[in-house]
Amino acid sequence: MPAMDKRTFLKLIAIGSAAGSMPWLLSKVQADSKKIATMPEGYYSLPKKGQARIIHTTDVHGQLLPVYFREPNVNLGVGSAFGRPPHMVGKSLLDKMDLPLDSPEAYAYTYLDFYNAAKKYGKMGGFSHVKTLLDMLRKDAGGIENTITLDGGDLWQGSGTSLWTRGVDMVEASNILGVDAMIGHWEFTYEEQEVLSNIALFKGDFIGQNVRVKEDSLMDDGYAELVESNDGLGLFDEDAGYAFQPYVIKKVGGKRIAVVGQAFPRTANANPPEFFPDWSFGLREDDMADLVKTIHAEEKPDAVVMLSHNGMDVDIKMAENVPGIDAVFGGHTHDGIPQPIEVKSKDGNTCLVTNAGSNGKFVGVMDFDFINSDKDNKPKLHYSMKPVFSNWLAADSEMEAYLSQMRSKKYDDKVVEARNENFKVNKDRLGKSYDEILTEKLAIADRTLYRRGNFMGTWDQVLCNALRHEYKADISFSAGVRWGTSTLKGDWITMEDVMTQCSMTYAETYSSEITGKNLLETLEQIADNLFDPDPYLQSGGDMVRVGGLDYTIDPTKKLYERISDARLDNGEKIEADKLYKLAGWATVNRTPDGRLMWDVVRDYILQNKDPDNVLKLSKINRPKLLGVSDNLGVADYEGETG
Repeated sequence: MPAMDKRTFLKLIAIGSAAGSMPWLLSKVQADSKKIATMPEGYYSLPKKGQARIIHTTDVHGQLLPVYFREPNVNLGVGSAFGRPPHMVGKSLLDKMDLPLDSPEAYAYTYLDFYNAAKKYGKMGGFSHVKTLLDMLRKDAGGIENTITLDGGDLWQGSGTSLWTRGVDMVEASNILGVDAMIGHWEFTYEEQEVLSNIALFKGDFIGQNVRVKEDSLMDDGYAELVESNDGLGLFDEDAGYAFQPYVIKKVGGKRIAVVGQAFPRTANANPPEFFPDWSFGLREDDMADLVKTIHAEEKPDAVVMLSHNGMDVDIKMAENVPGIDAVFGGHTHDGIPQPIEVKSKDGNTCLVTNAGSNGKFVGVMDFDFINSDKDNKPKLHYSMKPVFSNWLAADSEMEAYLSQMRSKKYDDKVVEARNENFKVNKDRLGKSYDEILTEKLAIADRTLYRRGNFMGTWDQVLCNALRHEYKADISFSAGVRWGTSTLKGDWITMEDVMTQCSMTYAETYSSEITGKNLLETLEQIADNLFDPDPYLQSGGDMVRVGGLDYTIDPTKKLYERISDARLDNGEKIEADKLYKLAGWATVNRTPDGRLMWDVVRDYILQNKDPDNVLKLSKINRPKLLGVSDNLGVADYEGETG
């Protein structure tokens, strides 16, 4: 591309931002100016194959701006999931999906050569860029009337602004994005009143067949007043006990498509029940089967799909057991899988199970062709997943304006951040804008910091080190959550980076004493939640991150047989009767009185960077793995991969 003067460059940016209609041309300008790989011509062109198009995003976790997010190099499959997507990583996944090794897709879907690929292709996601892509996909479908946009939940949590606005920033952004229906998981970690207020603000439908109002709450005047004060939201059907609409019928391309909602079934186990005292959750497979049967009989839809936050392995099992579902649009496990999994259900029909990754990195697209249906009058389904390369898509001007306005809001002491009485607002933040707080530079990363994977990531090590430093603890626990963006080696760690690792409504820290016996039993129980062969018995999430301790684990063994050779950093073997000081955060069953995690991490980074502002990690407490040599869900485990 020939060089251009500044005036021409700015003019092109203005045109692209205002109209959102020239992303390919604008991408060339961006690529030339930033030395980013040039987008292949027609990369985002996707003519509709059929009459109706469903567009799907999931697990954005509050990430409104473009991010780096390193995919896992450990995503073990056990039981029926052994050797099957999504439990394939790196080259194994690329080979299965027939994707080239040196390609934009290799960067999007795997951890391979992540640092160099990130430098080549840049950040991903960002709602301004997602909005541009969605508008292109709607245009390719012949107009928005031929599309429906679904979000799979975990939308309102995971950033500083989502925490400080109590999810309102994400609701307003999703309205601009044009989300038609969504489900929940981390959404329920705000107070019930806040959840209902956000649902009222949301222009689409909040659905979930497996969220029920508890029987005692149905008889409680206080809950009745809460529902009444929110225009009836929170009690959709008193007889059935549905808290929200179980499903919604959408007319798309002249066809009627039923969308059934499935919230995360183990919310009450994975998150503090105090936030949702009136609601219960569960898998409720039998209820799902009965509901789908009723929808077919009474609504006579052209297709039935499930919008799910079960996790992909659970979705596959449910698709096998529940007849009558054409496709599953899944979330929770953050699996970026470019091709759907074909599942045979009990009625002999095929259901396509999909999952659209996380953090705004991907947009899933499924076209329904009802004219060329099969012999059983089932629509032909065509699926594609588009990685969102931020440098290849123009920024939507309306979304950009909203984000700028939202991030300019001032932080004040009315922001509710913690549940304990000892909490004091960090006075350094008072009067500053969200953007000023979040762009604070803390230190330079000595390696790429990431979290995603079954075991310890480098960002997790920073969190664990911070907890041990705060409490002078022998060992630290950090939750094995999948959210949290990546920071490249040599880049400044900002407060925004810290908040993407820590932002939640129960981020208080603690310290306690624990015997070696209880410590090892706890690790065994957590491992069993992750590696039970039956996906219905898995609780979701990854293995707890453990700082100051090395151990060996064999995921193929049974409960209380997986963990061995646990030793402190100094080599001392864990003794059953000895007491150890343990530090942690994000507890489900009680409210600690320690400082909030992001303040603990911020102070640790500032106090432990070297004179050149570099934060160095001397050791990664990565457990030793046994019994997984033939598992396609593990690769390059011992080495740093950028």
